Amino acid sequence: MSDVATLVPGPTDAALAASALRGLDGALDADTPVRLSLGEPGGDVEVPRSALAALARVLDSFAHGEGVTLVPAHAELTTQQAADALNVSRPFLIGLLDAGQIAYRTVGTHRRVKAASLVRYLRADDASRVAVADELAAEAHALGLS
Repeated sequence: MSDVATLVPGPTDAALAASALRGLDGALDADTPVRLSLGEPGGDVEVPRSALAALARVLDSFAHGEGVTLVPAHAELTTQQAADALNVSRPFLIGLLDAGQIAYRTVGTHRRVKAASLVRYLRADDASRVAVADELAAEAHALGLS
């Protein structure tokens, strides 16, 4: 199996995914282990709650007709794959790499970016955005604008 897999829902997959997602809602809130029935004798399987949460995210994307790309944290991406994952241009990504905001290694003359580095960057960027928004909201409140 390849490290990076892109899954795109077919025409009938969206409705089926939406239905399956509704069925998972109750299981996502429970604290007990989750058993899934595969529809055949002896076809029950117990899955970790975190895997069920990941499945729910995939189903949600499918329900909206959107494809999903699965990338293991250990996977190394080309700069184009990393830029695509961040939804930015390759030159913008190169700027982030050169600025040290995302860790990478070189293989010959090519850069390789670990998927885990992208996740760390996204989390830090999200936290920074939230902090700035909170600061702006506090300032607006202090000025009586809210």
